[in-house]
Amino acid sequence: MDQFQDLGEEFVVEDVETVIKNAIGVVLSDASYISSKANDWSNSVISAALKGLESLNRPYKYCITVMIVQKNGAGLVSASSTYWDASKDGLCKVTWENSTMHCVVTVFGTSVNVDSPTELD
Repeated sequence: MDQFQDLGEEFVVEDVETVIKNAIGVVLSDASYISSKANDWSNSVISAALKGLESLNRPYKYCITVMIVQKNGAGLVSASSTYWDASKDGLCKVTWENSTMHCVVTVFGTSVNVDSPTELD
């Protein structure tokens, strides 16, 4: 285990997933899809998620995407790609649905603790 992991600063997918599921639940638990509300719901999920992630008190910058679409039988594909330090940075994708909509939330976490070139030797 490296020094970074010893400090408890690793990207823990399970912790992030719990935060995201809670954010989605608070915003969408009793909602039925209404297209005019999707943007507000997305912003609310992001705000709740950022507050929850901040409470984890981990040294990360986060990028969050939210996709809310009506459930109407059409296909939905979501993909992402990253180029980062896999030992420190991480990604968590949570999918949620009810009878009227699908929601996909992706969190990208990049560590603010970057090794200097002399520490890499």
